[in-house]
Amino acid sequence: MRAYLPDFRVITTGDLSEALDALAGGEGIVPLAGGTDLMVYLENGVLKPCTFLNLQAIPELRRAPVLDGALTLSPLCTFRDARVIPLIRETFPMLSAAAREVGVLAIQSRGTWAGNIANASPAADGVPALMAYDAEIELASRSGSRVVPLARFYHGYKQIDRRPDELITAIRLPLPAPGWCEYYRKVGTRRFQAISKTLLAGRILLGMDRMVKNVRLIFGSVAPYTLRAFRTEEFIRGRTLTPEVIEEAARALQGEISPIDDIRSDAAYRRRVSANLLRDFLSHL
Repeated sequence: MRAYLPDFRVITTGDLSEALDALAGGEGIVPLAGGTDLMVYLENGVLKPCTFLNLQAIPELRRAPVLDGALTLSPLCTFRDARVIPLIRETFPMLSAAAREVGVLAIQSRGTWAGNIANASPAADGVPALMAYDAEIELASRSGSRVVPLARFYHGYKQIDRRPDELITAIRLPLPAPGWCEYYRKVGTRRFQAISKTLLAGRILLGMDRMVKNVRLIFGSVAPYTLRAFRTEEFIRGRTLTPEVIEEAARALQGEISPIDDIRSDAAYRRRVSANLLRDFLSHL
């Protein structure tokens, strides 16, 4: 059943202070940035009547990226920005790689990184890359601001660490140290314009003789939310990447992921391919 449009309202504020006042003053207000998923939800009738808060008219939320020990992205930074702005593309290349996987150019030009975070889809293309870079998000409300590591932001399906009166006001990524190797691979029905069946965004820092000094393993579409595989990371950290260790890591991963059967794929396929992505990443360093 389609949604009934008169059940929805849109309010527009002139600045961030007014936006935070609006969020603090009423329930059922939903911040809206790019809105690229909106028509899908409306068409399917799964969106409850609400009032949208239009963020596009708030100048404080549309700032240029800043690099000063960390990269700070504004909430209205789009996927296209990650592809065309050299500061982002050259310093954090995995963001550019992830941005290429998001829909078509029109979606990339409209969709935002903050919206990808707040939408909390387990199949998000951008969140795994951000998480692999140890991104943090700044949340602001009338009572102040706080910073939350993106890897700790999700607690369950569509369950996020954001209060109804809070707004994402910045995304910060620490400047990568030299020596890290990166990997981003999405598996879908098609090469492009497809929702992922599984996805791995990985970063690893090796020492002498292929000993793992540090590692990040972020998986999409294999849990109720974007999953950082902490236990698998801990298993391989400090070990030398032999074929035996890589196989043990692939087996350890199975205890962390919890894929489901759905219209795009089945759980057994997702388990098998996720393990293969991990093997591919670790064995080709």
